[in-house]
Amino acid sequence: MDDDDTLDLPGVGPWVGPWPDDPRLDPDLLREGDRRNVVDQYRYWKLEEIVADLDGRRHPFHIAIENLEHDFNIGSIVRTANAFLAQEVHIVGRRRWNRRGAMVTDRYQHIRHHESVTDLANWCVENQLPIIGLDNIPASVSIERFDLPEACVLFFGTEGQGLSEEAQRACTATVSIAQYGSTRSINVGAAAAIAMHAWIRRHRFGQVPPA
Repeated sequence: MDDDDTLDLPGVGPWVGPWPDDPRLDPDLLREGDRRNVVDQYRYWKLEEIVADLDGRRHPFHIAIENLEHDFNIGSIVRTANAFLAQEVHIVGRRRWNRRGAMVTDRYQHIRHHESVTDLANWCVENQLPIIGLDNIPASVSIERFDLPEACVLFFGTEGQGLSEEAQRACTATVSIAQYGSTRSINVGAAAAIAMHAWIRRHRFGQVPPA
């Protein structure tokens, strides 16, 4: 590879200058370059050091996803959960899930598996966390007017089916996203991103929903 070709690669190349004396830094990355999809703050950091730093700043909301059909959206939801610094992601149902859309962000995000909705619900009771479902069912209330709890679990169903009936019964409340076009629903990965950002607007920017 020519030197000019390396300019097109993401990240940064090998460390230039005096060797840094920082135990958080990975000698292999310093020597070979850091091409990972991480913010500049974490360039050359060891994986475990990045996770430890994130753990000290994580938000108190969790994400739960039903995994009934090996849904490809799960990976993108994990990636978004990492971007918004969710406490944990909970996979409900099948243990194996499609990691392709996560773009390796699952290495930095705590992920917990639950065999069933009942297992998730029991865990939430033990940890005093309300479950807020997201689905456009008749019982849903508008997320634009709903005051999301600071500590909660945002629960998402599968693409197409949405939350299962068992999942709906486990929810403390269910919210929906306002839509104005002809489609009945939006992609669950997009819906999850909107819901997480609604939490950020409420609890990191203090934007109280209108009455």
